[in-house]
Amino acid sequence: MSKSAIILLSGGLDSFVSLAAALEEYDVKLALTFDYSQRAFVEEFEASSEICKYYKIEHKVIKLPFLAQITNTALADENKNLEFDTLGEESKNAVWVPNRNGLFLNIAASYADSMNIDYIIIGANKEEAGTFSDNSLEFLKLADEFFNYSTQKHPKILAPLANLEKYQIINLALEKKAPLRLIKSCYDSKEKTGAKHCGKCESCKRLKAAILKSVNKDLLNLFF
Repeated sequence: MSKSAIILLSGGLDSFVSLAAALEEYDVKLALTFDYSQRAFVEEFEASSEICKYYKIEHKVIKLPFLAQITNTALADENKNLEFDTLGEESKNAVWVPNRNGLFLNIAASYADSMNIDYIIIGANKEEAGTFSDNSLEFLKLADEFFNYSTQKHPKILAPLANLEKYQIINLALEKKAPLRLIKSCYDSKEKTGAKHCGKCESCKRLKAAILKSVNKDLLNLFF
C-alpha cells in the first residue's frame, strides 16, 4: 500500500527538491500553493504549475487575503527593501510573514484529514532553520503533535531536507536529475526586476552561495 502525501509547493528550490526526493517513496496526491499577495506570486504560481505538470500532480492555489493585510514586510510590500548586504536578523525581519508555515501546515492538515492522506511534505531545511524558527525540527515536531488532536487522520510531517544545507539540496537535485530550470527562488517579481531571479534578495543570495559550493557551479548561468 502506497503512502499518500500532500506537498506545500512554493515553486522554489526547497519545496521542489523535497517533492523530487519524496516521489521515490510517496504517492503525492496534491500540491498546495498559497497566494497571500507576495511580490513574486505570479512567478511562484507559474513555477509551481510547471512543476506539477512535469510530475503530473494535482495543483490547488489557496488564497489568503487576510495574511496580506497583516504582513507588513517587504515580501508583500513592493515599496520596502528586499536587498541586504548580509543575511541575519535584519534581512529575516524584512521578509517575515506571521505564522506562515504554521498556517500552511494547518491548511494542508485539513486537506489531509478530508482526503485521508498520510503525510504533509514541507521544504524546511537546516540552513534556513538557523534563521527562521519555523524551519526547525523542534517546530515540525510540535506541529506533528498538534495534528494528533486537531485531525482524525493524524497526518505526519515530512521534511526530506531537514538536515541539509542549501548546497547539499542543490547536489541532491542534481543526483535526482530534477529539472532545476523550473524553479522560482526569488522574493521579487519579474515584472519589477526584469529577471526571473533578481540576485539581490535573501533567497537569491542563498541560492547563489549554494550553487558556488555545489558540484556544479555552472548552474549560476541558469538563474543569474
